[in-house]
Amino acid sequence: MSTAVDLLIHPHWLVPVVPDKAVLDRHSVAVHDGQIVGVLPQDEARAHYQAADEYELPAHALIPGLVNLHAHAAMSLMRGLSDDLPLERWLREVIWPAESRHVSPAFVRDGTLLAAYEMLRGGITTCNDMYFFPDEAAQVFAETGMRAVVGLVVLGLPGAWASDADDYLRKGLAVRDKWRGHPLVSFALAPHSPYAVADSGLERVACLAAELDLPIHMHVHETANEIRESLAAFGVRPLARLERLGLLGPNLTAVHSVHLLDTELALLARHGCSVAHCPVSNMKLASGIAPVPAMLAHGINVGLGSDGAASNNRLDLFQEMRQAALLAKLGSLDASVLPAHTALHMATLGGARALGMEDSIGSIEPGKRADLCAVAFDSPLMSPCFDPIFHLVYVSDRQQVSHVWIDGKIRVRDGKTLLQIGYNELLALASLWQTRLV
Repeated sequence: MSTAVDLLIHPHWLVPVVPDKAVLDRHSVAVHDGQIVGVLPQDEARAHYQAADEYELPAHALIPGLVNLHAHAAMSLMRGLSDDLPLERWLREVIWPAESRHVSPAFVRDGTLLAAYEMLRGGITTCNDMYFFPDEAAQVFAETGMRAVVGLVVLGLPGAWASDADDYLRKGLAVRDKWRGHPLVSFALAPHSPYAVADSGLERVACLAAELDLPIHMHVHETANEIRESLAAFGVRPLARLERLGLLGPNLTAVHSVHLLDTELALLARHGCSVAHCPVSNMKLASGIAPVPAMLAHGINVGLGSDGAASNNRLDLFQEMRQAALLAKLGSLDASVLPAHTALHMATLGGARALGMEDSIGSIEPGKRADLCAVAFDSPLMSPCFDPIFHLVYVSDRQQVSHVWIDGKIRVRDGKTLLQIGYNELLALASLWQTRLV
């Protein structure tokens, strides 16, 4: 007698990420109540399960949903606002003035909605976000059915959302309390960077993170100038200051981490910190090449992030996987460094592990939540295929994403994102904000 389930998916290849390098041919995934309940050969799946919803994907690879470990989702409204500038000029001359004039609850809601559409269309099922007005961002992620860790931003200076570090934390924790228990939306403490928050504010972040068991999401060692300024102001490099203040630990995701000494790699490894590697943004802003091969050699967990669309200019983890692999090879002059399966691991289980979610997402295993992405290989542009993992990293584009499920619910079907807001309405929102920003 067959067992009733909600969903059966029958891809050509199943790439579970665990075990490493595995590719299962003609295997199926069975899902019930949002959870993966079976991974087994297709003939056995058809005999054992009776599904309410069934998908035949004979020319597809099924992979875990991608985890965007660092994004500023609402900044999608600033895509292309100013390009070809170094980070400090880009921030001070363009981004911060624009934010001071325009950031509002409406800006964050509309920008996050545009970002959610883009991420879902590209197979991203989880976003680790960092921006102002977290309640509005949480609302959008919940409405669009995305899994999200919403950063509670902390700054030492007044802004549109709060007046100082204490105010940011007070308001942020109230938002967290409002959303507590939501199945898809959780929160992290997100001090912007060491240079943006005083010692007292960072110490409070460390205490709250330990007390409430919250992740910490923070830009760290992004530019050489950041390190010079820290030495001048505090007498130590930023990571040493963060260690002194108690912020280093398994709950810290250090974003960018471009400029690291060997001793600092050892420091991150010793404390069990994770790194959000954003290769495209780092290249575009000329921040430098993060020493990812050395991070991996030290045993540091590394995930991939897009950064914001204002500095990338895409929220596209297929692009990030490819560029992470290629940049590591170029930087080391070693073609074997950061192979395709490692790049895929970084985009899935690496990101999940950084967020403390490795037991629920990041790989296709029974017991985990059904966050899944199907990539179509049925095009001459994708043919021939000798190894689907190589293809996923070096050939595929987000345009080949055909289906996306989050918690077992279909969010993209046949390349079309299933949102309550229509395609033309999204275009109208983007056009409206383009006019305002100009």
